[in-house]
Amino acid sequence: MFDHALILAAGRGERMRPLTDHIPKPMAPYLNKTLLEYALVNLKKYTKNIYITVGYHGSILASHAISHGVDLILNTESRGNAWWIKNSILKHIDEPILVLTADNISRIDFSVYINEFISLPLSSCMLVPVDPIDGIDGDYLHLSKNKNNILELDRNKVSEIYASGIQILNPVTINNLTKDVPNTTHLSFTEIWKSLIEKNALFCSKQIPQQWFSVDTLSQLKYAEDNIRFHE
Repeated sequence: MFDHALILAAGRGERMRPLTDHIPKPMAPYLNKTLLEYALVNLKKYTKNIYITVGYHGSILASHAISHGVDLILNTESRGNAWWIKNSILKHIDEPILVLTADNISRIDFSVYINEFISLPLSSCMLVPVDPIDGIDGDYLHLSKNKNNILELDRNKVSEIYASGIQILNPVTINNLTKDVPNTTHLSFTEIWKSLIEKNALFCSKQIPQQWFSVDTLSQLKYAEDNIRFHE
């Protein structure tokens, strides 16, 4: 078991309107739960502390998250998705944090990826890749010859794998390595990753999870409800 996991859940979920006009995307219904509840069922098997970022409909989502055992709420409304790394209480953590987006539907033994991260020559940031799925967008990953380092992420330049929305990172290490990145309100992972790539410090897991899906539209949510039944 590891100590820290963070769910990124502050987005507006524009592509899931009109549902998200009324509720935040992580509270979309899935298998008699919400997307957030489904994620928590798996996470609680592996981690001691679970945190979540909120923004759009933040008070609704915060109440829902607390009622299902989330330990810390970070309000990142109108801030970039990586803002918390340099500005929240989590910036002081000198250990691995599992980070995943709220639209992930998966059944993964996350401890396997934490152990792989710890074994890296530099425990900075490691992205978990997946095989591309038709209709689901992702940043394609282009790797070094030894397939450890990520050299480029590109949404249009196709490769055999793309980013799953799951990563493991160490905030203290990242902050030490990315002092060249301006700490703005809209700090994004794209900026963090670019800086790490320049330092050969952005890594790719060698293990591809099989039980993974991502929901970005209402049609994908319906498909998942009808077809995705990962074992509890």
